Amino acid sequence: MDVNTYVECMTRPKTVTLMRFLKILCVMLLIGFLLLAFLMGNLIAFLVAIAAGVGIWFFGLRASVEFEYQYIDRELSVDKIFNKSRRKHVASYDIGKMEILAPFHSHHLDEFKNRQLTTLDYAPAEEQPDHRYVMIMEGKERLILEPSEGLVNAIKSVAPRKVFTD
Repeated sequence: MDVNTYVECMTRPKTVTLMRFLKILCVMLLIGFLLLAFLMGNLIAFLVAIAAGVGIWFFGLRASVEFEYQYIDRELSVDKIFNKSRRKHVASYDIGKMEILAPFHSHHLDEFKNRQLTTLDYAPAEEQPDHRYVMIMEGKERLILEPSEGLVNAIKSVAPRKVFTD
């Protein structure tokens, strides 16, 4: 692979339990307050039912989150996709500023364990086997990713001494 490489990688969806719970709670509130509004003719109950409907929409969008990584010419871009319908650009990282990329439980990360780093989690929850990787950026940030083999190989082609696949 040369420097002008393009790799795109999607993670599997991460279900956010809190958002699912809040969505179900809003559905119950909507039904209850709609019944109350129609039976009693209460305007406040109708307004609460409308707010619960807005809550259903809002929490429904964030109930399922997946990440997309795009590697283009020594730059890793991370996007967050909500419910397979809305996309939000999260961050971009220059691979030249990367200190290490290694599997989550790799011994190569031992020297970074005691450092005070900001942790940014761009991966779904841990499963067995664990496919997550850790990328340390400029000694400031610890990124948790779940890259494909192609993405790891593309990064390894430009920074072979900084990428480990053990």
